[in-house]
Amino acid sequence: MDLLMPSTGLLFWMTLVFLIVLLILWKWGFPAVTKMVRDRKEYIDESLRKAHEASEKLENIQKEGESILQEAREKQASILKEATDTREVIVAKAQDKAKAEADRIIAEAKAEIEMEKQNAIREIRSQVADLSVKIAEKIVREKLSTNDKQMELIDKLLDEVQTENKAK
Repeated sequence: MDLLMPSTGLLFWMTLVFLIVLLILWKWGFPAVTKMVRDRKEYIDESLRKAHEASEKLENIQKEGESILQEAREKQASILKEATDTREVIVAKAQDKAKAEADRIIAEAKAEIEMEKQNAIREIRSQVADLSVKIAEKIVREKLSTNDKQMELIDKLLDEVQTENKAK
């Protein structure tokens, strides 16, 4: 039964050792343990706060990234629209320039054709005049081969001139 009922001396020494150990633990052990627990709690709280801040920063970065992407898409769309407008303006200017150049070439061709036509008409008139003079010369030589014919032609011309003067 000794095992079940310890003696008073043993109980006294066990109590005394327990109180000394408890006092030592209370003085140096528990404060160290509570300090470690407090430090660990603060470390965990700080880690949670930093994780929360990092999460908020990540959300902000994602939002900024999305807004930057949206802005880039809008800018890309505006640049494409501007490029399309510029292309259309350049094409329109090139078409206008080509039309003006074609009109100028046509006008020059018409002027050149008209000039060639006038030159051809002048040349034909000149040739007709030369032929007429040659024909008239041959006819006059034949008709005026004698003096009587010459006098008859002179009289006839003078009569025509007189009638023309009277008519005026």
